[in-house]
Amino acid sequence: MSEAEYTQPIIDAKNVGVKFDLNKRREDIKGAVLNFLLHKKEKENKENDFWALKSISFEGFKGDIIGILGSNGAGKSTLCKVISKLLRPDRGEMQVRGEVSALLSLGTGFNQELSGKENTYLNGMMLGFSSRQIDVLYNEIADFSGLGDFIDQPMKYYSSGMKSRLGFSIAAMLKPEILVLDEALNTGDMGFQEKAAIKMKEIVKTARMVLIVSHDLGFIEKNCTKAIWVDSGEVKAIGEPKSICEQYKALVLANAPPRKATKVIANLKKTEENIGDEIVIEAKNLGLKYNLKNKKFWALKDINFTVKKGEIIGIIGHNGAGKSTLCKILSKIFKPDEGKVEINGDVAALLSFGTGFNGHLSGADNIYLNGLMLGLPKERIQQTYDDIVDFAELQDHIHKPVKNYSTGMSSRLGFSIASMIEPDIFIIDEALSVGDISFYEKATERMQEMLTTSKAVIVVTHSMDFVEKVCTRALWINKGELIFDGEPKEAVEKYRQRVK
Repeated sequence: MSEAEYTQPIIDAKNVGVKFDLNKRREDIKGAVLNFLLHKKEKENKENDFWALKSISFEGFKGDIIGILGSNGAGKSTLCKVISKLLRPDRGEMQVRGEVSALLSLGTGFNQELSGKENTYLNGMMLGFSSRQIDVLYNEIADFSGLGDFIDQPMKYYSSGMKSRLGFSIAAMLKPEILVLDEALNTGDMGFQEKAAIKMKEIVKTARMVLIVSHDLGFIEKNCTKAIWVDSGEVKAIGEPKSICEQYKALVLANAPPRKATKVIANLKKTEENIGDEIVIEAKNLGLKYNLKNKKFWALKDINFTVKKGEIIGIIGHNGAGKSTLCKILSKIFKPDEGKVEINGDVAALLSFGTGFNGHLSGADNIYLNGLMLGLPKERIQQTYDDIVDFAELQDHIHKPVKNYSTGMSSRLGFSIASMIEPDIFIIDEALSVGDISFYEKATERMQEMLTTSKAVIVVTHSMDFVEKVCTRALWINKGELIFDGEPKEAVEKYRQRVK
């Protein structure tokens, strides 16, 4: 490759701006019915232009792995959509020299009724590959994803981490010139993140460049060649990853509420244990099977554990281990094929990004929609509305259609709604993995506070720091079996040894 090829930008953004008209939102039947029930009318707003991006300028070159960081709602996802040619700038110019393969959100482009294998062909053809070309690459894609028998299972049964694995494997193995990843690795387990990082470095050697949006600053520092910090739709800083990440953390700390001023962001506080004798959840010999094409697959088998009042339980394990399946049983979405589970209290669950949201409605309207779906009277929703909005910190975004939210913004709103209604048992499946560092700590404190009024919190996470410092107990699930139940640090140590 000549020196001239390295000096010509592959991505050249000049004063790029993107605006959304907040008054122009299409309503589906659900939206119209909800507005009728709430006696809401569309209000005209003269100041209806929201600039998601303002004068964005930067260059990306061959060999670059560019990490994009910033708070939820900063404009990172919008920028990815412009680079991927899904959005056209309202001003400025975005030149992209090369074919783009993009993984912009978990499950995008997947047909939930089709198997992982069928979706591999579907996505490949959408990217312009022939069936014969995909035939050649399929085994490599399937092997890299590490999904095993799940590759033949309908994707409606996949966890967010499994979707992340397959989406990355398809996008990376098709040898793109430019690979764009928007939060795509945040729900991947430790082993797959390391594997994906190695693959990205291979891509920039044989192809052109990689651009990744992530809240995992450690990942950006370790694996990226350049970092771009986006704040309120503008480029705040560009440069060496470690320096940019340190600047970002310093500003987040400076802008944190007074009660957090002396704390280090993401330096999570240990939960004060006050565990009672009351049993909140008791699982006995739980088993759940899926009927694959040629055999039965046990997603969970012979699971036994109890949860007591005052506990924060961390559930860890690789993608596809059965963690999300367990959460769905505890949330009464799935019924076990064997055994039983006894739950003493009302459950609120945040199982995936945007579940229960109507994309055409605003965040404010979705607060009422979700509250009504949870069986709360309108008066109770009105009482907690201001607290939910304040906690979510979405500012003017709360009046934007949720379809324009990033996954991080959906995560903020979903967590705020579920936690503010103060359920007896709060179940969170990977929902904080796409939150920025400020909200992650704030949500952690909220979970700890909830133990004074609620009974227990159960969190599925790949953050070992969270498990060690926040959880009072950890369950490690591997291939559908509970192989460790006990002290968090011991669980994490054993899990890390297995990953290595």
